[in-house]
Amino acid sequence: MAEKGQSRASRRKQKKKKRPIWKKILLTIVLIGVLCVVAGGAVFGYYAATAPKLDEEKLSDPASNIIYDMNGDEFAELGSESRRKVTYDDLPQQLIDAVTATEDSRFFEHNGIDIIRTGGALVSNFKNGFGAEGGSTIDQQVIKRSFLSPEKTVKRKMQEWWLAFQLDRQYSKEEILEMYLNKVFYGQYAYGVATAAETYFGKDDLNDLTLPETALLAGLPQRPTAYNPFENPDLAQQRMNTVLDLMVQHEKITQAEADEAKKTNVEDLLTEKQPQSNKYGAFLDQVQKDLSERFEDTDLNLDGMKIYTTLDPDAQETVENALSEDSGISWVDNLQAGITLLDTKSSAIRAIGGNKNNELGGYNYAIQGLGNQPGSSMKPLLDYAPAFENGVYTSTYEQINDEPLTIGNWTPGNYDDQFHGWMSARTALAKSYNIPAIKTFQAVGAENAEKFANGLGLEFEGGIQTGDSIGGGSNFHTIDMAGAYAAFGNEGIYTQPYSITKIEFSDGSTLDMKPESEAAMSEATAYMVTDMMRSVMTEGTGVMADVPGLDIAGKTGTTNKEGQDGSPDSWMNGLTTNYTLSIWTGTPDDSIIPGGKAGTDVAKYLFKQIMTDVHEGKDTESFKKPSDVVEAKVERGSRPAASPSAGTPSSEILTELFLKGNLPGATSERYEEEEEIDPVTGLSASYDEASNSINISWNYDGDASFSVSADPSGSTSTSDTSAVIENVQAGQTYNIAVTASVDGETSEAKSTSVTVPGEEENVEEEENPDENAEDQEDQNNEDQQNEDEQNQDQNDEQNPDENADENSDQNNGNEDNNGNNNGNEDSNQGDESGNTEEEENPDEGNQGTDSGGDADSGTDQGETDEQQ
Repeated sequence: MAEKGQSRASRRKQKKKKRPIWKKILLTIVLIGVLCVVAGGAVFGYYAATAPKLDEEKLSDPASNIIYDMNGDEFAELGSESRRKVTYDDLPQQLIDAVTATEDSRFFEHNGIDIIRTGGALVSNFKNGFGAEGGSTIDQQVIKRSFLSPEKTVKRKMQEWWLAFQLDRQYSKEEILEMYLNKVFYGQYAYGVATAAETYFGKDDLNDLTLPETALLAGLPQRPTAYNPFENPDLAQQRMNTVLDLMVQHEKITQAEADEAKKTNVEDLLTEKQPQSNKYGAFLDQVQKDLSERFEDTDLNLDGMKIYTTLDPDAQETVENALSEDSGISWVDNLQAGITLLDTKSSAIRAIGGNKNNELGGYNYAIQGLGNQPGSSMKPLLDYAPAFENGVYTSTYEQINDEPLTIGNWTPGNYDDQFHGWMSARTALAKSYNIPAIKTFQAVGAENAEKFANGLGLEFEGGIQTGDSIGGGSNFHTIDMAGAYAAFGNEGIYTQPYSITKIEFSDGSTLDMKPESEAAMSEATAYMVTDMMRSVMTEGTGVMADVPGLDIAGKTGTTNKEGQDGSPDSWMNGLTTNYTLSIWTGTPDDSIIPGGKAGTDVAKYLFKQIMTDVHEGKDTESFKKPSDVVEAKVERGSRPAASPSAGTPSSEILTELFLKGNLPGATSERYEEEEEIDPVTGLSASYDEASNSINISWNYDGDASFSVSADPSGSTSTSDTSAVIENVQAGQTYNIAVTASVDGETSEAKSTSVTVPGEEENVEEEENPDENAEDQEDQNNEDQQNEDEQNQDQNDEQNPDENADENSDQNNGNEDNNGNNNGNEDSNQGDESGNTEEEENPDEGNQGTDSGGDADSGTDQGETDEQQ
């Protein structure tokens, strides 16, 4: 009866079955998918509605890119004169095949968007983050270059899809390909495929292109700067071969044709490099480089951009004038130069000098290629600054022994083939000695040194080596060195040098291009090393580059080859609070530069001329000492550092910098004034006829022992203030001297004489009247001398400080011990003809690196830093 009595609701509940969990999950996924599609569709619809309209004029007649200087004034227009248009009928089939195989293999089949390629890109973006792969078709690239910014955002990508679809609906494939090939940037200031063919191969007709030339052109747009065959022929060769492989893959050519084409050397294809027409070309090279690095596949490759740069036209003119034949600076024939000038506080690039005589479109030694070994320019960056930053050194007076050193198979030396003993870190840097720098690097440790240098934007391919401590390993450009040095003048803050402040794109959007700044070192480290580099300019290897009236710091650098006079590289790097300047001079073929005004010293003359001109009429503040750095007096040669005493000569007192809490802990005893022992006073002697003796007496204030000599009778000691000479001989003259002794110290002697009367005297007087007269004169002179000495004694007692100064002066010039050799460390530093500082011996066995020469790593075992 109970079961029959169940309610209808209970029976209905029992009949209801639970839904399986997998069905719930599936339903949830479907709902989420529907919501995503709806939301995505809504977002896509919004972005499509707000996308710019297709403008036929922008599609067919690409707009130029306008470049502005730091004042907002236009100084270059790129793409207006260097673009020669072609029609589809002008395009050879081989070029069409190469371009489509490389950029968009299904170009003639899709409707503007390659679904397969886009799907693959979406998967890649899901795995590796948005922007990892674009999957752009040729249609999309035309849209991007004509209407959109290169920023990788969802909005831009959706608008790109929509506009590419619209482009494919309104224009034929032939028209779209024609647009693309007339728009694309091929590097070397060449816009459009026709201009590129003429620029690289000297060919006006595209039908004259060979298969290797066609493949090279098809591969350039991906990375125009990196694949520029004039600058990077090896990379261009690799890219050409990649395109040939893609053409085989998509059945555009046979494998045999590809193999035959790969035998062609890219450099053999090139025509003579032509100068470009835009002024300030060296600076524009850096603008292109910054764009390429920022956008990866974009290198002044968009239309209608407004690019605002850091260029100071006055400074650029100054740099270019210095590099011209009219500069007044003498050059050896094959000498070249690269120059970078930065704003010290911001690291904004104000000017770039690419080569001697400012050849437009010529090789840019400031930024292009592998760079050059920096020589001793590396010492502040890799040795001394890391030593202060890591607490290894606490003062600019830190003592380092310049002595023979062997590291494995390497026995480094100094440029003058001498060792100079103990010296301060300041002196070691100013004179650019190698051994102290290497010892400092060893004390810091390679890992700490490399980490510090990385913070200054310096990267060491394959890791840092000991030879890098004196600049004999890795290669760098002037833009790298200028950026690193600028941090010293910016209180230790490093900012990567940059040429662009912002970009305005054709769609109206803007992009801030200023890099972030980071602390690379403490203010104390920055100031102490800067102060040491001041000494380089005033008393070290940089005196020829010094600019009177400017608070300026700097460091020279040269490299050398073993057994050869001169240098393959010469550097001058320096800074004020306004500007930082790095200059390299050298030869394109790594040959030796002779020393002197027209050779290794050219970098110094360029530096002085440019720094003088750019600072004219500008207020230049001095470097500011932070509160945790203290100036203190220290006695030269003291180890550890000791304060000078009252007796230390002024010539032996140095002013050095110390980190607070690390001041000299003691006062030097080296020049302490010794307490003088007072001589006896009132010395007298007389002959006593009754006892036939001479009685001597004197006065003395204090306890002392006395030594009494009576020539020819002998000497005696006593603690009394009197003495007797007995049994004296008649007619004999006795010369008497008395000295006082206290605690082992002896006073000045006081003297007198007595002649004993007698027959011998009378006989002598009768026989030698002239001699007796002379004896009497001698006696009178001695009496006068005794009187003068007594007067002098009184003066000494009255003027002890004056006498101490006289004694101190007598000691001046005799105290430069400890092997400092301060007057001789660089005898040629002011000589225009010979300040070459050659560092001896390469980093032999130094982990296989190039030990100081200017060549690719490991190719010049015989080169080392020449140490300027």
